[in-house]
Amino acid sequence: MRLPSMKNADGIGKSQQVQFGGYDHRLSAQDGALWDMRNLTGDQHPLLAVRGRRRKAGQLARPGGLGSLNGLYWADGTGFYYRGVRKGTVTAGRKLFAGMGSRVIIFPDKAVYDTAQDTFRSLEARLTSAAGATIFGNGTLYEEAAERNTLTVRGADFRTDFSPGDAVTISGCTRHPANNKTPIIREISADGQSLRFYENVFETEGTEEAPQDYTEPGAVTIARTVPDLDWICVNDNRLWGCKGDTIYGSKLGDPTNFNVFDGLASDSYSVASGSAGDFTGCCSYLGYPCFFKADRIFKVYGSKPSNYELMGSATMGVASGCGGTLAVAGEVLFYVSPAGPAAYSGGIPSNVSEVFGGERFTGGIAGSDGRKYYLSAQSAQGWNLFVYDSLRGLWHREDETEALGFAMEDGGLHMLNTAGEIWRADGGGDGSLEDPPEWLAEFGDFTEGSPDAKGYGKLQIRLELEEGAQACAWLRYDSRGEWELVRELSADGKRSYLLPIVPRRADHYRLRLTGRGGCVVYSLARQYYGGSELRTF
Repeated sequence: MRLPSMKNADGIGKSQQVQFGGYDHRLSAQDGALWDMRNLTGDQHPLLAVRGRRRKAGQLARPGGLGSLNGLYWADGTGFYYRGVRKGTVTAGRKLFAGMGSRVIIFPDKAVYDTAQDTFRSLEARLTSAAGATIFGNGTLYEEAAERNTLTVRGADFRTDFSPGDAVTISGCTRHPANNKTPIIREISADGQSLRFYENVFETEGTEEAPQDYTEPGAVTIARTVPDLDWICVNDNRLWGCKGDTIYGSKLGDPTNFNVFDGLASDSYSVASGSAGDFTGCCSYLGYPCFFKADRIFKVYGSKPSNYELMGSATMGVASGCGGTLAVAGEVLFYVSPAGPAAYSGGIPSNVSEVFGGERFTGGIAGSDGRKYYLSAQSAQGWNLFVYDSLRGLWHREDETEALGFAMEDGGLHMLNTAGEIWRADGGGDGSLEDPPEWLAEFGDFTEGSPDAKGYGKLQIRLELEEGAQACAWLRYDSRGEWELVRELSADGKRSYLLPIVPRRADHYRLRLTGRGGCVVYSLARQYYGGSELRTF
């Protein structure tokens, strides 16, 4: 009787990793993904690489924020600086910035710096008269006689802070309280003491046919005011902002006026959404001012106040405290939602936070270099700087930076941290390079797709270390015990290293690479032999 021949097999399997993924802090992370990392980048994808060195572009003492408008600007203590030169005084603390033409808008200070005119001033204006110095009465308008249209303050000069077209709020009138209102200035007299409005704006004394001037006995305040906005952005030559449940839009081209309602296309605009909760952020995206709550996204459609329409959708909005995470990369708007980082292209947002597992972010700020989204985010584990490559769809963790602002200038993304350091991410420009970064790459569990025990006999890694760089390889079995140093690697060009290990049976193992300085990993080869379902210890 002939029996079938036995197959000869040594039971040894081989696996080679030549494509490496990004950050993946899930228990289900696949081979090649990184459970944890520090200072890695996807620039050399599909290879595994250490990020480039940053270059220090400045140092602030008490940082408050960073931005760019034909040059870097920032807040340092009580000073506002443009291109390194102090231009004005602000309150200490964190700032919101927005660029509008040649002007930098600064909140909560309600200030504006004009880069073209080199002027720094308040968006608001206020003048309070002495008691008995304010006269309401007749005057002229456009060189014609006019009744009940003039407000005069003896000794004042309105030309300093006010302009025709400003909407001013008048308060303090007691003799004729009806004059406490918000009319629009049409002219300012040549001597600056009188404001002229349309006819019959004010109540005066005398008769209807023969109105007469009168003097208010107390002090009167004339003010041009700007709302206390929590978030600001610029869209179509208007400054937009939100406070509570209300959206505000400035007069066209004029960030100082939010109360001009003349029935013209250039008017100011405001609207309440009527939905629950406060707005948590705003930005300009795809040509529209967009406003966010935690569970809603709103867009203002239209080209002028008369046809503006606020449209909202119930979907993932911006989480409370994360309004600073709005940034556009690869033409997609990214931000932190209550469910984690999200990507928005104008329709329904998609979640890009799966790789963070159960980690939730409670605050943060973000920036973009056009392709990559840089997110400095706070969670229960502290602050971390994550980078999302919109081209490759991969996250990478760099370090523990708590950023205060990001700005693109001279083709490079600049980042301000809480230590007051301004770093250029791509290492370009002037300034000193940082020390070679310390890095870490910890892979997820290697199981070779088998639930059985298995033994590992050989690991081979092919990498390239830059001159002066160092690296070490570590192993840990079955998620227990201390990490075991397998081998120290030195800079010796691009080559393969055999990692000597003592064969042992295990359900799984993890590999960790650590080092300092530049490194690129090209491949990882593993040799293992199959075991059984019996216990490994």
